Amino acid sequence: MKKEKKSDSALSVSKGITQPETVNSDAVDRIRSARKKKSGANDYIKEILAGNRTVLSQAITLIESSLESHQSVAQQIIEACLPHSGKSIRIGITGVPGVGKSTFIEAYGKSLTRSGRKVAVLAVDPSSERSGGSILGDKTRMEQLSADPNAFIRPSPSGGSLGGVARKTRESVILCEAAGFDTIIIETVGVGQSETAVHSMVDFFLLLMLAGAGDELQGIKRGIMEMADMIAINKADGLNVSQANLAKAEYRNALHLFPPADSGWEPRVLTCSARTGEGIKEIRDQISEYRNFSEQNGYFLRKRNGQAKYWMYESVNDLLKRQFYTNPEIKKASLQLEKKVLGNQISSFIAAAELMKIYNSGSLK
Repeated sequence: MKKEKKSDSALSVSKGITQPETVNSDAVDRIRSARKKKSGANDYIKEILAGNRTVLSQAITLIESSLESHQSVAQQIIEACLPHSGKSIRIGITGVPGVGKSTFIEAYGKSLTRSGRKVAVLAVDPSSERSGGSILGDKTRMEQLSADPNAFIRPSPSGGSLGGVARKTRESVILCEAAGFDTIIIETVGVGQSETAVHSMVDFFLLLMLAGAGDELQGIKRGIMEMADMIAINKADGLNVSQANLAKAEYRNALHLFPPADSGWEPRVLTCSARTGEGIKEIRDQISEYRNFSEQNGYFLRKRNGQAKYWMYESVNDLLKRQFYTNPEIKKASLQLEKKVLGNQISSFIAAAELMKIYNSGSLK
């Protein structure tokens, strides 16, 4: 039998090496085993109190879910975790895009974990108004911190609903504290209305700024500067050190023009470099000093109590809004009233009053 001649064509394809699996099989096994263990709220609670980060992440997913069944389990978990919460320091961090929030949080978080602290980072990622999608890139930007066994990073999509996300973030804080994290960092989307929501759920509010990025005192809203317990001028390294020191002096002078804070604390202005680590220890020390100061004069507890009361009424607003827009009678009447408003037959205010009348008559039945 005649042997076939082996082809020497350059188009022949080599088998190459066996490609590794695209999914970490160990991670899949951990997640599957965690899911098998849980059948109800009690199983979640037990694992969270034991510090199981995988189950903690799954419980936060339940909090963020809009499904009624998930919300029911989530509220049971939150209620059971409440007695185990409240022992951490809650820090809100904000700043203009490009200021280096993620780099700063990683440097600050690593300095805490090196000293034996446990850090949870809750970062709200902006969702696209058009598609509703979100990048959720904080774990990518904080590579070292996300791999740290004493750290937990949870990016959450804003979903275009700031109030809802703020409430869910506050509930996530409760779960993280119950899981044993003693420092909770909440990173905001950027400079805007989200700062007010975050300020209402943290103990300490840190504003990150840049030097040499324009008029230092006009580049940010006065209201946000008034909320800040500290201003840190980031990227104070290399040729930027002198500009950072100049900006530091300008901010210090500006803060003297603001009315004194209710806490009695005088906001500090510091410079730092998240890239080199310069100034991170000083910021840590100042935050510790603030906590001691506010606990001694009673402001720390007063602020926490005020925040709990505030979020109770915010939750009422959210529930009323959801009940209103999911009401079948309201859905039906809305379409008819919209046509009248667009046809200039009635005003928007009268249409709103009509909808409220329909809603109230239904709720009284």
